[in-house]
Amino acid sequence: MNFTLKVWRQTSSAAQGKMVEYTASNISPDMSFLEMIDLVNLDLARNGHDTIAFDHDCREGICGTCGMYINGRAHGPARGVATCQLYMRSFKESEPITIEPWRAKAFPVIKDLVVDRSGLDRIIQAGGYVTVDTGGVPDGNVIPIPKVVADEAFDAAACIGCGACVAACKNSSAMLFLSAKVSQLALLPQGKPEREARVLGMVAQMDAEGFGGCSNTLACEAECPKEISVTHIARLNREFLAASVK
Repeated sequence: MNFTLKVWRQTSSAAQGKMVEYTASNISPDMSFLEMIDLVNLDLARNGHDTIAFDHDCREGICGTCGMYINGRAHGPARGVATCQLYMRSFKESEPITIEPWRAKAFPVIKDLVVDRSGLDRIIQAGGYVTVDTGGVPDGNVIPIPKVVADEAFDAAACIGCGACVAACKNSSAMLFLSAKVSQLALLPQGKPEREARVLGMVAQMDAEGFGGCSNTLACEAECPKEISVTHIARLNREFLAASVK
């Protein structure tokens, strides 16, 4: 398979970027999208050109660092997968592919397809943890938790913090990410003692980072590689309102 790639190139956050066209030749349909970029970079390096910078790590859909816009969609055309789990069989032969970094004020471009997503880390640092001294690791059955609650908390905890929800949102909102982190702890007994301080601190940090507000277009849920439900945003709003009243 052969493809024409239109890739956003930008040497630094201060530089002006532009789209540059490349050819990806002899690509196996079973290659992942990142493996395809690896081959393009190999050709660029052999010819003495600057390779395309992009984030990646585990390549197993767990770390979330592989985020990029592909043909106008976060992580590409396949639903429920990160970019590293997207395979070239999802594209048609000779189809032009446009690749861009996340577009959000809170995600400044570092180079090419690499953006600074540390704003999400600072939201976590503002309250996405439990400080209760629990001692050693307790037995799993010491604190009974209904299965329906445990399942919902686990679904929220599946968020990998890739930022696709922010990139897909027309307002660059981080509400789905934040709501998943708040729900994960608010649902469990271990997270309840600090629930008010947690949600107030994390929402304040989200606003300070420059993320936009939620207008319920549901684009975040549609593009989330872990298919996090927007129902968590409703829980976040309830947690925030209750904490604000107190």
